[in-house]
Amino acid sequence: MQLGIRLHDIEKGTLEHRLEVAHAQGFKCGHMALTKVISEYSVDDSALTPGFAMYLKKIFAQNDLDIAVLGCYLNLANPNQESLKKITNRYLAHIRFASLLGTGVVGTETGAVNEQYATEEANWTDEALDIFIQNVRPVVEYAEKMGVILAIEPVCRHIVNTPARARKVLDTINSPNLQIIFDPVNLLDMWNYEQREEIIAEAIELLGKDVAMVHIKDFVIEGDKMISCAAGTGMMDYTQIVKFIKEQKPYVHVTLEDTKPENAVEARKFFQGLWDEA
Repeated sequence: MQLGIRLHDIEKGTLEHRLEVAHAQGFKCGHMALTKVISEYSVDDSALTPGFAMYLKKIFAQNDLDIAVLGCYLNLANPNQESLKKITNRYLAHIRFASLLGTGVVGTETGAVNEQYATEEANWTDEALDIFIQNVRPVVEYAEKMGVILAIEPVCRHIVNTPARARKVLDTINSPNLQIIFDPVNLLDMWNYEQREEIIAEAIELLGKDVAMVHIKDFVIEGDKMISCAAGTGMMDYTQIVKFIKEQKPYVHVTLEDTKPENAVEARKFFQGLWDEA
């Protein structure tokens, strides 16, 4: 595997500084969300020029880092049509940019049927899933034209909240340019974390062949809340995940999430250790 990190989890600084830190800490790839790691100049749609892409590609290469994910985590089920148009255009701009960057995937979660991107039971209806499929379809068609992979990330509180619903999206769109970001912890919450081994097994069975990359984090239970944290600091057993990666996904990008500057290296060594022992 090629183990990396979310760049906005690295200590604050310019993108150039964050890349230097990621390289020094032993990471091989990065998850880049433009608005979270670049504040000193514009990253609006019109700023995503070929020259900008080539500059970013160059500084990543100088630090021996792949761009595993170009994040565009916006709500493709927003019911406000004016907002949805802007969101869709943002995705198209990211896909265009990714085609020049040589990014692994453009990554996204799957939204909510409200403008606030809030959890509500309506998110889990068949109607909500149909809305998401309808709205993601033109984005995937554009990804096909640009030779880019769009990867959706199932999250238990969003529209695509289970492996089965993710499978339905993949089968309905039926495109090799639509794949999966597998984040096991994002499939869990207070109501199902005790069944995590069964849920992870189902995700691997239903989605494994379409997994483009993997996110790794941990979780703890504090009172009535599930809190995500760095790998190796919580309750997760990664045996199934490591076995899946090792047997089915050679050299896949795996990025750590919810690390802090003070525990990122320890989290990397922890997960690398599980890999080495498997």
